[in-house]
Amino acid sequence: MNEMVNLKNESTNAVAAKSFFGKFAAFAALILLIIVFSIICPPFRTLNNLLTVALQTSIISFIGVGVTFVIITAGIDLGIGSVIALSGVATGLAMNAGCPSLPAILLGLVVGIICGLFNGFVISNMKLPPFIATLGTMMIARGLALYITNAAPITVSSPFFDLLGGTIPGTNFPVPIIIMILVALVFAFVLNKTRLGRYAYAIGSNEEAARLSGLKIKRTKYMLYAISGLLAALAGIVLASRLSTAQATAGNAYELDAIASAVIGGTSLNGGVGTIMGTMIGAFIIGVLRNGLNMLGVSSFIQSIVIGGVLIVAVYIDQLRNKKA
Repeated sequence: MNEMVNLKNESTNAVAAKSFFGKFAAFAALILLIIVFSIICPPFRTLNNLLTVALQTSIISFIGVGVTFVIITAGIDLGIGSVIALSGVATGLAMNAGCPSLPAILLGLVVGIICGLFNGFVISNMKLPPFIATLGTMMIARGLALYITNAAPITVSSPFFDLLGGTIPGTNFPVPIIIMILVALVFAFVLNKTRLGRYAYAIGSNEEAARLSGLKIKRTKYMLYAISGLLAALAGIVLASRLSTAQATAGNAYELDAIASAVIGGTSLNGGVGTIMGTMIGAFIIGVLRNGLNMLGVSSFIQSIVIGGVLIVAVYIDQLRNKKA
């Protein structure tokens, strides 16, 4: 028991020390980006545009928070984009079949959780590498979404469902921003203040030591991948609400943005290090870059090059930090 307590304390201390640099370096970069774009493009700093940035970032934030739990264990989840599509489609089909909005939304969330649990099973019980396991889930979920819709978009709308991707009645304030804040607060608490979060850090720091200390590795991974699936499903439902359409092609390549936001925010691909706040900062760096470059008329191709370069720099800094540790 004492060994387990010591392991938790050591893991927590290591996380606090190693994530400090990554999180605050990312925050400084975000502030610098906002200042630069505000100077060279004055319309960028208007309230309406800043709300647009936050709205566009909300989807990335949902899935970024989810994948942070997985990456902290030195895992990965490549199936996020496909789960976004499958969950949105499941919700849309249920509503079109006459199901009330709330049960249909719950069905979509359950679909995401099932996908996450499937990942946990394949990784923990079948002992497949997370990269291969979640790559398989990506293909299965996307194929299911395309099959059950015949690749056709599904129009879906109801007052409650539309509210999820709309604005607070009587205002121009987007509801997804409120959901994003709640998600960040809830899952920051889960990661920092609960046993599940401490176990995630312990597994990522040294899985064998965690196992020898009595941690239930399989059960923990099941729960962490379920969280990733749940938040991917939430992203799919909010996205379908915003577009009033559920599409089997939705979420294509979103997993890359999710992983990038976590890594840019200081989450280590080697495991054991990462914070929800850092991931939120990373998501906003991507959102600010895209919005600012759009306002400057920079093509989407160049934007991909820039964000890819930022990701490479972030991973390189992470490697340097690990060498010094």
